[in-house]
Amino acid sequence: MDVSTAAYDRTTFFSPDIEISEALIRRFDSSGPRYTSYPTADRFKAAYTEQSYMGYLAQRATAGANPPLSVYVHLPFCEKLCYFCACNKIITQDHGRSAEYLDYLEKEMAMVAGHLGPDRKTAQLHLGGGTPTFLSAAELTRLMDGLRRHFEFTSDAELGVEIDPRTVNDATLAMLAGLGFNRTSFGIQDFDPAVQAAVNRIQPLDMVERALQASRNAGFQSVNTDLIYGLPKQSVASFDRTLDEVLRLSPDRIALYNYAHLPSRFKAQRLIHAADLPSAEERLQIFLLSTRRLLQAGYVYIGLDHFAKPDDELNKARLDKSLHRNFQGYTTRAELDMIGFGVSAIGKVGASYSASVRSLNAYYHALDEGRLPIERGFDLDADDLLRREVIMDLMCSMPLDFHALNRDHGIDFLRYFAPEIERLAPFSEAGLIELDETSLKVTPKGRLFVRGIGMVFDKYLAQPTVSTYSKLI
Repeated sequence: MDVSTAAYDRTTFFSPDIEISEALIRRFDSSGPRYTSYPTADRFKAAYTEQSYMGYLAQRATAGANPPLSVYVHLPFCEKLCYFCACNKIITQDHGRSAEYLDYLEKEMAMVAGHLGPDRKTAQLHLGGGTPTFLSAAELTRLMDGLRRHFEFTSDAELGVEIDPRTVNDATLAMLAGLGFNRTSFGIQDFDPAVQAAVNRIQPLDMVERALQASRNAGFQSVNTDLIYGLPKQSVASFDRTLDEVLRLSPDRIALYNYAHLPSRFKAQRLIHAADLPSAEERLQIFLLSTRRLLQAGYVYIGLDHFAKPDDELNKARLDKSLHRNFQGYTTRAELDMIGFGVSAIGKVGASYSASVRSLNAYYHALDEGRLPIERGFDLDADDLLRREVIMDLMCSMPLDFHALNRDHGIDFLRYFAPEIERLAPFSEAGLIELDETSLKVTPKGRLFVRGIGMVFDKYLAQPTVSTYSKLI
C-alpha cells in the first residue's frame, strides 16, 4: 500500500458507502469515558461496603428466577512489565505466588456462592489480568474445577481467556480448550520490532502466528486480537505493515485501541520516552488508515474501537439489536449480573456496582478475616438506571424509543431530558443523529462518535473526578 496517500484526500470511510471527513473527526474528538458501566468506575464510593454487596447478593438469591450470571476472574501476575499497560498487575518471576492466590480465590468464591443461594447458572466467564496464562496447566485446571463447583455453566456459555502469546504453546491452548474455553483474546499491539522494544513487549510475528493457529486447531470458536495505536516509535508506514500481517492472520475480531499516555497515573508509562510518541496528527492518520483497511478487508464496525467479521456473533448481535456492553466490552449476552473475583475485580449485581481492593495484601487480609474484599461501589438510583439504559443503548447504536422509555421509567423523555436534547443539536446538525418527537437514532455516520453522544446524558461529568479520560478517537 502506498502510505503516502494513506489519508486519501484527508477523509476516511466508516463503511464502503459512508464518508466521514477528517474535519468532522477533529470537531467531535474530545476526551471521555468508555462506558463499560454507567456511572463509570471513577464515580464509585467508599460508602458502598461489603455489607452493601452482600445485601444485593441476598436480593438476587431471594428474587426467584434470575437470568444467568457472568463471572470475571482477575489474575494479576505477569512475568514482564509492558510499559504501556494501565492494568492492575504484579510483576514477578515467582510462580509460587499464583498457588497462594488460588487459595484465596477459592475462599472468595465459596463466600460469594453462599450469599448467592442455589441458583448460580452462569452464561459467561472471562479470565483477565495480568496474564491468566501465568498460571500453570495444573493451576488453571484447579481454578476451573473451583469455578465449576460453585457455578453451573450453561451449555452455550461463553468462556473467554486473555492470552499473552509469549506464555503459551500448542499444548497450553489445547489444554484451555479442554477446560471448556471457547474464546481467546491475543494482545498483539504492534508487530514492528522497534515499537515492541520501546514498550518492552518482544513477541515476533511467527510466535503470534503459531499461537493463533494453535487456537484454531484446538477448536476455539472466536479469536480476538488487540492492537494499539499511538505507541512509541509508531508511524503510519510501520503500522501499515502491522495491518498487513493482522489481516493475513484473519482473526474473527479486532480491537483497535488508542494508547492513553498518562505517566502521572501509571508508573510503568514513565519508562516510555515521550519524544518517541507519534504526534497527534500521526495518531489520527494511523487511525484513519487502520479504519479504512479493516473495512476494506471486510470487517464490520461494531462500535467504539471494535471490528468483527460479518459472520461473527458480535455482528449478528449488532444486526438483531441484541448487542450489549459491560466491563468486558461488547457482548452478545443480555444484561447479566456480573460477579467479580480477585484483586481489583469489578462486578455488577442488581442496581449496584462493586470494586474489590487493589492490593494483594489488602485482598488476603480481608479474606483471612472472613470478609469479602469490597473497597467501594455504587448504588444506582432511578435516574442512574434510566441514564444507564439510554447511554448503553446509544453505545450499542440502538435507537431510543421514547414511548418505551416513558412507559418503563414513568417519565416524559423530551421534558425529562430537555437540557440534553438542546446539547444534542451539534450532533444533529452534523448528521450524526436523527432526533424527532418519538425517537433518537444514531446514524451510520454517527456510530463512530457514540461516546460523545452518550456523554450528553452523563450527569456526573459536571462533577469533579481524579480520572483523566482518553480521547474518543
